[in-house]
Amino acid sequence: MDRYDFCRALARDAGKLAHRGFGASATTLKGRHDEVTEMDREVERYIRAAIASRYPRDAVIGEEEGGGGGERLWLIDPIDGTANYARGQPRYCVSIGYLEGDVPTIGAIYDPSHDWLYAGARGEGAYLDGRRLAVSPCVELTAATVECGWSTRRPAADYVALLSRVLDAGAAIRRAGSGALGLADVAAGRAEAYAELHINAWDCAAGIVLVREAGGFINDFFAGDGLTAGNPLIATNAALCAKLSGAVGISITG
Repeated sequence: MDRYDFCRALARDAGKLAHRGFGASATTLKGRHDEVTEMDREVERYIRAAIASRYPRDAVIGEEEGGGGGERLWLIDPIDGTANYARGQPRYCVSIGYLEGDVPTIGAIYDPSHDWLYAGARGEGAYLDGRRLAVSPCVELTAATVECGWSTRRPAADYVALLSRVLDAGAAIRRAGSGALGLADVAAGRAEAYAELHINAWDCAAGIVLVREAGGFINDFFAGDGLTAGNPLIATNAALCAKLSGAVGISITG
């Protein structure tokens, strides 16, 4: 459990660093609606240095500086929800996931605005500041809330179609600007599902661990070139798997 303890502590420390620039860090555009702040880069460098010092043979892939795969691999999103962060909206986090042999094994998500640390390890459960998490027991889509993530990596028409399908299936929808925290909400039972037509691995690696360890179900995100090129993602509970999978058009394997 050494890496688990390390991951939790690192996520919190990196989040404390990030919060120093909350709403005030210099911002530039990487692409259309794709912002990056100076603090994104500083936090990623901080996390990379900590991993290199403690586990020099581990591989790292980060949103800002890239990287390559390996048997022991860390996936870093230094600030997920950068648009919120840059505008002083308290919906952002630091997300650190760890894969061993391509299997999501450890995840930690720290929400500095609320001082909430979500963490989980394969076979050990998922927790929020020591309290064990469980996905929502909801069994009807007409009582469910689904967060639908959006990015410019898919045409706007595809996103609108996704919203229409989810609404037609009976669920309520929302979008809050952080895929990692969206998955943490599913793990904590605050939302019944998270769906996105394309998401990158560093955005969701930690959240995948949390949802699975909280009793939820997720599609096989790391199939194909999901690690390097991203994939569609859906996360929900057992009762809503089939209904949502059909509505969203993404197969869930557990």
